[in-house]
Amino acid sequence: MERTFLAIKPDGVQRGLVGEIIRRFETKGFTLVGLKFLKPSQELAEQHYAVHRQRPFFAGLVEFITSGPVVAMVWEGDGVIAAARKMIGATNPLTAEPGTIRGDLGINIGRNIIHGSDAPETAKSEIGLWFKEEELVNWQPHLTPWLHE
Repeated sequence: MERTFLAIKPDGVQRGLVGEIIRRFETKGFTLVGLKFLKPSQELAEQHYAVHRQRPFFAGLVEFITSGPVVAMVWEGDGVIAAARKMIGATNPLTAEPGTIRGDLGINIGRNIIHGSDAPETAKSEIGLWFKEEELVNWQPHLTPWLHE
């Protein structure tokens, strides 16, 4: 079963959108296997955004993600990475499709509510960065047979 990393950023937490976002992934039929509520350290934020280290917006990303609490999550399911990216929507909420998290709830590109892994390699790396293996729960919801052939 594929896994992905999602993080509700400080703006999503401050705006009270945690329940709405989790509801969307549960309703879609994905399984929550890891959940943390934390204020990321400078070191964790820099590691998370390391791919952007040479870009002019790197410092702003780090400053924002460490500015308040974040809800870090690991979700599991068939095709969860691609599906989550579609559910999240375009990076810029102004161009994100209606029905997506950013399209429905986002304000601007600097406050776009949620992060989601973009590929299997990224998901594996981000999950390992934010969670220890023993913090992830392997389980199967009772409704799984109703969702998968």
